[in-house]
Amino acid sequence: MLFAAICLDKPGHVELRLSTRAAHLAFLEAHAPSIKLGGPFLDDNDKPVGSLLILDCADAAAARSLLDGDPYAKAGLFESVALRPWRRVVGAAL
Repeated sequence: MLFAAICLDKPGHVELRLSTRAAHLAFLEAHAPSIKLGGPFLDDNDKPVGSLLILDCADAAAARSLLDGDPYAKAGLFESVALRPWRRVVGAAL
């Protein structure tokens, strides 16, 4: 089942994001079969302010568990994380 994870950073935490980025990318690589698409939200100055991930997990509990293991989440980067079931209607197949 596909899920959209909408993760918004705490204001003023760009340095925490940058210092944790290598561990975050390694985590994404290690979980690549479950992560179909992802990338940062940007502010007006092209600075990252959050993340969008499309996850393929058995259920919401598995998706939440995956998100909780992300180094960004463990470092306390996110102000909020919304997890929603998602269905692809248009665009390339994931």
